[in-house]
Order: sequence, then structure tokens, then C-alpha cells
Amino acid sequence: MKRQFRNKMNILNFKQEGINLLESVDIKVDGTRPWDIKILSDKTYSRVFRDGTLGFGEAYLNGEWECQSLDQLMEKIIRGNLHEKVNRNIKFLLYVFLAKFINYGRKDKAFEVGQHHYDIGNDFFAQMLDKRMVYTCGYWKNAKNLDEAQEAKLDLVCRKVGLKPGMKVLDIGGGWGSFAKFAAEKYGVSVVNITVSKEQVELANKLCKGLSVENRLQDYRDVNGEPYDRIVSLGMFEHVGYKNYRTFMQVIQKNLKEEGLFLLHTIGHNYTTTFVDPWIRRYIFPNAMLPSMKQISESVENLFVIEDWHNFGDDYDKTLMAWLDNFERNWPKLKDKYGKRFYRVWRYWLMTSACTFRLRNCQLWQIVLSKHGITGGYRSIR
Repeated sequence: MKRQFRNKMNILNFKQEGINLLESVDIKVDGTRPWDIKILSDKTYSRVFRDGTLGFGEAYLNGEWECQSLDQLMEKIIRGNLHEKVNRNIKFLLYVFLAKFINYGRKDKAFEVGQHHYDIGNDFFAQMLDKRMVYTCGYWKNAKNLDEAQEAKLDLVCRKVGLKPGMKVLDIGGGWGSFAKFAAEKYGVSVVNITVSKEQVELANKLCKGLSVENRLQDYRDVNGEPYDRIVSLGMFEHVGYKNYRTFMQVIQKNLKEEGLFLLHTIGHNYTTTFVDPWIRRYIFPNAMLPSMKQISESVENLFVIEDWHNFGDDYDKTLMAWLDNFERNWPKLKDKYGKRFYRVWRYWLMTSACTFRLRNCQLWQIVLSKHGITGGYRSIR
């Protein structure tokens, strides 16, 4: 009886503390505004204080809370740093501690993200992405829609590295072959595309049929052959892990011709860290983490000259919301196969991610590197 009473009091205390935290950033429980939250189970409060952002996200997946405008809610939470306040628990601190010592990006774990994320189903990604199936940030400078933004991004990459007919190009983490296909068709180059996803290789072979494109199921550490004129990596560096950044750059340096160029397209953090949010690691990208400018700069020291560093992080907000629109519109075609929980996972992730870029907490960088510096200087292309 005493234990039940203590449990009840603990739940009430967590509830009041949770309500106070939400109200501190202008979010009301059971309020009427689009960003207000409806808590359907009082146990949600104790779950969040026990498990932090992981618990908050899992409570949404379990239907324990609802919100009319999830992205506005998350924008207020992130702006008010509530995620940092609820992550002050033993589980999270242990998670951060272990991340400093465990190499989650080591070679024997390289294919886990392919199996967990990219092998979900090509039908799903075809419904969410643009017509070329580009799974990285679009370039919206002059674009009116997602298809235009992604084609502009692919062409931007080609122009930044100065592709010319006959060149041999390596694309590390090239997914369904979107860049490889575009570069081969538009610029007359031959491309080797490597990925850790079996599903991506299978579809890439179909999409790139008849072109000078080879799609491989391969870890970047196993690339070893004739040097390439150009190397690109679009949206893969987020899976490398900080303990492997130097190794990654050494692989690039070894496989790039002396006069070659390398373009790195990656999401980046405003500050240096060694872990990713535990909800994202569990439900979206296992073993992932975002690099900082400092970590990237240190990884290329004495290997490359940084010729250009371009930030268009705000464009990822537009890209993610466009993916969300496609996802919502095409969900009736997918729901019988994937189910309600899958829907909530992806809706939560897309909106939360969009908010991090909207608030400029995360960036999108395109970095051009050369081995010895471009004679006469590199001309930045925007």
C-alpha cells in the first residue's frame, strides 16, 4: 500500500515538473493551439525523465501523446533546450560515456545501417523521395520543387569537381545510383558507386542499366584500385564515426589522383560531440553521428587542401518537409505493408529533423578538397 502511494506521488511529481518545463517554452498540456500537446498517459512524464529524448520519442510511437502540429512543438522544445534538460539522467550519461570508447563505425558494423535503414524497402523510398531517388539535401537556390532541387544539387556537385567526359569517378555511399546515373548521362563519365545496402545495389543496377556505372556492395575501407580522377561522397560521412574520420580521409587520399578533387557532402554539428541522439540511433540510423568543423578539419590535416566550404543547411528544412509531404500523400499506398508504428517513426523523425535545420542547430556542408592545392586557385561555384 505504501509502495503504491509512493509510486502515485512520484508520478504526480513528474507530471507537475513536466508541465512546468513545457509551459516554460509556451507549450500547454491539453491546450488548443496547434503546437500544444495532449498527454494521454501520465506515465509519459516519468518515462521522459527516466529515458530523456529516447523516452519522449518512444512515448509518441506508442501513442501516449499527440500534437496537431508536431514540427511547431519540436521547434519550441529544441529552441528552449528541453531536450538537454531531460537528458540529465543516468542512462543518457552512460550512453555518452560509452560512445567515447566504443567504435560504432568499425568495419564489422559497417553493414548494419544498410540492413536496418536503407533495406527497409525500395518501394517506400520511391514514394518518399524525388523521381531520381536522391536521399540527401536538395539545392533550392532556384528550384521550385523537390525534383528541381535534387537535380540542381547533382549538377552543382558535378560542376564543383569539374567533371569532363572520360573521367573515372568514385561515389562513396551513392545509394540507388542517383549521382552516378546523372553524372554518366550528363557529363559522360564512368562511375563506381559503392553502398552498404543490398536493396540499393539491386535497384541501382536497374536504374543505371546501359550506362558506364558499376554498383558495388562494399565498405569504403575496401576500396583499393586504380586511382580516380574525382571522388564524391554525398550523405555518407554521417555513418563513419569520429574514430574513423582520419581513416576515411586516408582511403580517399590513397584512391584519388594527384591532380584530383574530392567533394564531401555531409550534415554537420555546430559543436564537437561523440554521439548521436539515442532515439535516432535506435530507430533511424544505428551507429551514426554528426561531425563538427573541427573534427573534419583535423581529419584532413596534412592530407588535403580545403579549397571550398559551402553551407546551405537551411535547404535541408525544405527538403525534409518535401519528403514529409510525399510520405503523407503516398501513405495510403504503403500503410498495409508498413503499419501505424512505422508511420509514426518516420513522421516524428522527418519533422524533428526539419526543425533542427530550421533553427540552424545542424548544417549541410559541401567541402571541396585537393591533394596539393589548385594552381591559380579554386573558383567557388554556387
